[in-house]
Parts: sequence; C-alpha cells; structure tokens
Amino acid sequence: FQSQDERFAFIAEWYDPSASLLRRYELLYYPKDSSIEMYDVKNRRTFLRRTKYESLHVEDLYVGSKVTVFSRHLTIVDYGNLYTSRKLGSRKERTLALIKPDGMRKIGELLDIIINSGLTITKAKMMLLSRKEAADFYADYRAKPFYHELLQFIMSGPILAMELLGDDAVSKWRTIVGPANPTATESDTLDSISESFGHCGLRDAAHGSDSVASAAKELELFFPSSGGRGPVSSAKFTNCTCCIIKPHAVNEGLTGKIVKAILKEGFEISALQMFNLERPNVEEFYEIYKGVVPEYLEMVSELCSGPCIAMEIRQFDPSKVFRDFCGPSDPALARYLRPGTLRAVFGKDKIQNAVHCTDLPEDGLLEVRLARQTSSH
Repeated sequence: FQSQDERFAFIAEWYDPSASLLRRYELLYYPKDSSIEMYDVKNRRTFLRRTKYESLHVEDLYVGSKVTVFSRHLTIVDYGNLYTSRKLGSRKERTLALIKPDGMRKIGELLDIIINSGLTITKAKMMLLSRKEAADFYADYRAKPFYHELLQFIMSGPILAMELLGDDAVSKWRTIVGPANPTATESDTLDSISESFGHCGLRDAAHGSDSVASAAKELELFFPSSGGRGPVSSAKFTNCTCCIIKPHAVNEGLTGKIVKAILKEGFEISALQMFNLERPNVEEFYEIYKGVVPEYLEMVSELCSGPCIAMEIRQFDPSKVFRDFCGPSDPALARYLRPGTLRAVFGKDKIQNAVHCTDLPEDGLLEVRLARQTSSH
C-alpha cells in the first residue's frame, strides 16, 4: 500500500565538468507516478521541478548506485531521511569479480552467467597486471609454495576486472565461482565456473572476494577511489576498430550475448571498458554525424543515457570487416538484408541499434583513443 504522495529522499552528487565541481542535490522520488524533483543543496533552491521520469525506478535508488537523469550521471551517496533509509536500506554489497587469463576465451558466457544471476556490473575493465600489482593482489599467498606460479599465471595475459553490485553480492558471486579445487564429493560445485570453465589447480577461470572487507580492499586495487588509474588497459592500438555496446543493450542484459557473437565470428576483443559518458564527450565523439544524420541529437541522448561498454576489436583477416558484421545502422533494414549481423539480431531501431562501430577505417584508432581519454575523467 502506498500512501497518496509517498516520497523517498536521497542525497546525490553530480560532477559538473564545465566548472570542475562536485554538486550536491536532494533527489526526491514519488513512486505513485514515477516523478522526481531535485534541490540544489548548496544554493538552497529548486533545481528541477517535479517532473514525470519513467526511466527511473525505485529499485535503481540505493546508496552507491549511479542513475542518469536528463543525461546527468548522478551518484547516490546517502539517504535523505530516516523514512527512506528504513524503507529502502538494503543488503546491497559490492564485490570484485575477476575473469582470469584462462577464462577470457569464454568471456561472453561468463558475462551471461553474471547478468542472469541478478548481479549488476557497475564497473568493468580489461587490464594487464604488472608484477607489483599481481604481488599486491596475492599478498596473502606469499608464503605458499605456488605463489610464483600464481603471479606468472595472472600476468600471462589480459584479465577482466569487474565490480558487481547486488543483495549479498559477495557470497552470491563466490558460490557461482565455486571452490578452486572441487573434490568429487562436492556435487554442488558441478555447475560452478571453476568446474565448468577452469583447468584445475591454479587455472580456475575466475575469482571472487571472500568477504565484504576483502572485496573493498581488492576493488581499491583495480578501481582506485582516489581517482588513480589502476592497472593499465590491455588496449593494443594496432589493426583495431572501436565498438560500443549502447546503454539500452547493456540495460537489457545483452552484453554477454553480443560479446559471444563477436568472438564466435573470429574477431579478437583486445580491450573492454564500461563507461558513463557525459554529453559534451558524446557530442565530440559523434561530431562527424552532426548535420549529416537526422537522428544526431537522439543518438547523442542514447549514448549518454546510462553505462555503455567500449571495446577494441582486432581483425587480422582483411576480408572480415567488423563494420560489415555490425550490419546496416537501421535494424529493420539489417534484418532484411543481413539477418545474421549484430544490429539485425540485437537492435531495435535506428537509435537503439545495439552497437556503434567505426564507420571509416582510419577512424578506428582515433575512436579507441577518444573512448579511452573520455574514461579517464
């Protein structure tokens, strides 16, 4: 039962790139008609009058979540009052998920497992670890006889680090990963990632933090809150093109399926990162379409409407052009002319057509670099 005008209050922050300032707002949400209003805390004035905003749901609102309101990415940092905290305070936790070098070939399937488990991927980046970073990560294993083997293995190729968010995320993800060395008696581990994708012993495909405390420590290594860069991206910047999974497709849980399709077609994903892009960056990114494509403004709005995933795609066979595999930009046309392409299978319309890909061969490198720069803010 919801009272006539029940409302929930949150404190949200937005980084204003033009002023290089962190701005604070009180964000009010009315579940009855999905409307919101915002107050500027510092200037004590209304910032946004009560407005219907149907793309925001009560499940999206909790401390630590990132929500997008009219192309602004807000981070909810606190509950605005006791009522909201009591009603909505939850067991939401963050944990680190790592796909190790031996699991990277099956990255599409593993992303699907995460998405289907109900956990939300809030950060993701393909990385290469230095010896020091690997040693920091495995500090607790220093006295073990297999310590050096562990370091060699985790440094042997790219890994995918992710921050997962959800109710009881730590134990949930740990259960999905399963024990590193399942014994024959542990029948409940048969469906675990270690059992299905690992290669016994140290090569167990994935890692999950074992407690809330170690999750916080490990996440800090890979995604430093201080604004530091963390481990380097695995991007190679050669023979590459750029592909972005658009926010609507990320929100619909299609990331794993799109990644799987790309790898199955024989392309290599040499880098991957999740971004929340600000409008000015998207306008710069889509500059070549301005005044050329009638849907330019809608394309911009879509790309900054939530998290997207940018990938560096490498193609070694010149006859296999990644742009062709994406298909015509209009999914209806793609389904008619090229039914097996990414946009034909996953796209909805010209704006929500699942993926952006580089249109001009010489822009591939440029776009991969631009996506990287945009993320470093």
